[in-house]
Amino acid sequence: MERILLNVGPFSINLETPLKPVIESVKMLYAEQFFLTDSTANGFFDFHIKIDNPSQLRRWYKPQVQFYFDGKLPFKPLPFSQAYPFFEWGLNWCIATQVFNYLLIHSAVVERNGFALILSGQPGAGKSTLCAALVNRGWRLLSDEMAVVDLQTNWLIPIVRPVSLKNESIQIIKNFAPDVVLGESFYDTAKGTVSHMKPGMDSVLKAKQNSPCKWIILPRFVKGADIVLKELPKTEAVLKLAENSFNYAILSSQGFLSLCELVDASYCYELEYSNLDEAIALLADLPV
Repeated sequence: MERILLNVGPFSINLETPLKPVIESVKMLYAEQFFLTDSTANGFFDFHIKIDNPSQLRRWYKPQVQFYFDGKLPFKPLPFSQAYPFFEWGLNWCIATQVFNYLLIHSAVVERNGFALILSGQPGAGKSTLCAALVNRGWRLLSDEMAVVDLQTNWLIPIVRPVSLKNESIQIIKNFAPDVVLGESFYDTAKGTVSHMKPGMDSVLKAKQNSPCKWIILPRFVKGADIVLKELPKTEAVLKLAENSFNYAILSSQGFLSLCELVDASYCYELEYSNLDEAIALLADLPV
């Protein structure tokens, strides 16, 4: 059993696993700056996770893998071939269901010239593809999965982790940024084919730098469509972000006030695009 200690943004993770595919993927896709030792971790971890076979039999017959959180089993086992994405999906679940001292919004977040851009929307809208493209054209990655909002300052806190790409997006990003570091492709998952992009060093080195939000965009990829950027009314932006928040309802009035302040300080748009270069050029000219 190998023990891997990680610090990702405000969260510390104690991962235990004997599985070589998980160990190799974590060590390849997470920057060395995020690895802790027992002395630097101070013995406290936000999340205790184990990825292992559910039984001795399942090591050999139709191998499966199980996600353990604090010794409990929140999910059914998955095929052994999906061991690493199971860790990433499970960590998303841990943050989304166990963290209540920040406002959490399902979205990608990038930063440029000191200001953050939130890309929010339903799964399949193209936000991870656009996020991956932006961070390969000079934007800094704060998060691919969720906006973490400091309730005191309303600034966005980075949680710099591998960017999850799915299906056609994998080849699109390979073509768009040939030097990008991509992990193994995992086939036949519940989300189709999945691969993970390693964050660039600029994002890693600035992983402790919070940023104020300046833009909120709801992107939608439409094959062959002309690019369209349309202003989104702020009342509608609040409703959309509330729908995509993991803990807005639990935070009650505090979540409502934080979300309203976030939107009030930002330019809000809907973006329809089919060409990444056009989208990036348009986003580079957003008002400040």
